[in-house]
Amino acid sequence: MEKEAVSKNFIELMIDKDLEEGVYDHVQTRFPPEPNGYLHIGHAKSILLNYGLAQKYGGKFNLRFDDTNPTKEKTEFVESIKEDIKWLGVNWEDRLFFASDYFEQMYECALKLIRKGKAFVCDLSAEEIREYRGTLTEPGKESPYRNRSVEENLELFENMKNGMYGDGEKVLRAKIDMASPNINMRDPVIYRVARMTHHNTGDKWCIYPMYDFAHPIEDALEHITHSICTLEFEDHRPLYDWVVRECEFENPPRQIEFAKLYLTNVVTGKRYIRKLVEDGIVDGWDDPRLVSLTALRRRGFTPESLKMFMELCGVSKANSSVDYAMLEYCIREDLKLKRARMMAVLNPVKLIIDNYPEGEVEYLEADNNTENPELGRRKIPFAKELYIEREDFMEEPPRKYFRMFPGNEVRLMNAYFVTCTGCVKDEAGNVTEVHATYDPASRGGNSPDGRKVKGTIHWVAVPTAVKAEVRLYENIVDEEKGKLNEDGTLNLNPNSLQVLEECYLEPELAKAMPYDSFQFVRNGYFCVDCKDSSPERQIWNRIVSLKSSFKLPK
Repeated sequence: MEKEAVSKNFIELMIDKDLEEGVYDHVQTRFPPEPNGYLHIGHAKSILLNYGLAQKYGGKFNLRFDDTNPTKEKTEFVESIKEDIKWLGVNWEDRLFFASDYFEQMYECALKLIRKGKAFVCDLSAEEIREYRGTLTEPGKESPYRNRSVEENLELFENMKNGMYGDGEKVLRAKIDMASPNINMRDPVIYRVARMTHHNTGDKWCIYPMYDFAHPIEDALEHITHSICTLEFEDHRPLYDWVVRECEFENPPRQIEFAKLYLTNVVTGKRYIRKLVEDGIVDGWDDPRLVSLTALRRRGFTPESLKMFMELCGVSKANSSVDYAMLEYCIREDLKLKRARMMAVLNPVKLIIDNYPEGEVEYLEADNNTENPELGRRKIPFAKELYIEREDFMEEPPRKYFRMFPGNEVRLMNAYFVTCTGCVKDEAGNVTEVHATYDPASRGGNSPDGRKVKGTIHWVAVPTAVKAEVRLYENIVDEEKGKLNEDGTLNLNPNSLQVLEECYLEPELAKAMPYDSFQFVRNGYFCVDCKDSSPERQIWNRIVSLKSSFKLPK
């Protein structure tokens, strides 16, 4: 029997080769976030990729915080990142690490480089170092402090550690090649003085390693085999390899780069998001218009939908943008068979059934999800007065309008056939009531004489309706008009948030808790807001509408 072909991405092919050639006898990956902000959807790709590879090859996965820059790091970010990763279904068990746990080993590695003549203490200012570095077309020039003796460098570095110099007064630089075509190899700074309290180590250190020096050491100490990172680190790979080689780590890790995830019509840059938050345009890093993981969770996206999205995006070496509509497709696909389909009226007008018994409330049965019988059935209250969507009535309809208008018969979903008899308006000409009569023999939405109707509308009974606020979202920027204005500010969509304060829901939805989600018939998928909703005032976020502009490639 012929084996089914298994498609593998380029990273898996490289891992296969390493295992076959005995470069490594196991696979160990990591996700190394810097705790200086909230994770966004691009990070989810890296998390799921690294975790997925460890699972696929029966290896280990580490969660490690790259906390080498205390000026921007907070415990708040550490905790939010852990929560986000846990939500994605990633289990790091007891494999939680901090780069700051390795500060002693990093310091010893720096001493080793000094003793080997591979590092020196430099007195140039940051601006002078930039000037000496050269350009892409011109080589750099060596620092006048490059040839200090090993003994002098050891003494000066010890003095840096002991707090004898001010911030920026001295740095430790790797001694590599100022003429290298790769600017990252032109004697990069590997340690700087920074008198800052660290969230993990307090005031123990006043020197901190630079990311490009610390990261490869962290990977090597944790026995990471494949250091999977995004494409912008490709030019840093020679420095990564130089560090693990010159620090003499056995069986060092291998860095492999893949393309970042770029999503249309969203904002992922921390600088822009911080500006949106500070200006009050969004109500925090978890605003449902953003694509931070905490915002996606609040809006009602599921881990399963993000995993499906990442699988559709694939793993490649080429940068490209993915249409936001693909993400919407994934959440629809995930929820359509899992969630009950309930009735909710978002823009209400009252429908009065004139021949229905006054004061009576009866209970009708309905499927929770017609495509998934396992979700069961429920009872829905029906009464003389109902709410319907305002758009479901027109006094003078256009052709092919099959909903309510005077003289037309429609089906009330799961209930009865009703015939519209007219409407009542206020002084301004706005419709305040729609009137109709019902056919008692059509209970359940089917006529005994076999007559057909073309329109079916949803409704909610007035006496038992649950009042709620509903928030409708659009993309916060529109890239078709240009993501940025001429002055560099974001070109914001003024309709990115619409708040409907008087919506009416089936009484069953009163039990819904934060993060619970449902399909509202004809209106889309909605989730109870976890931040602003309360038992006294329910607030629902629209996750996504029912209509999709995305077509899955064949």
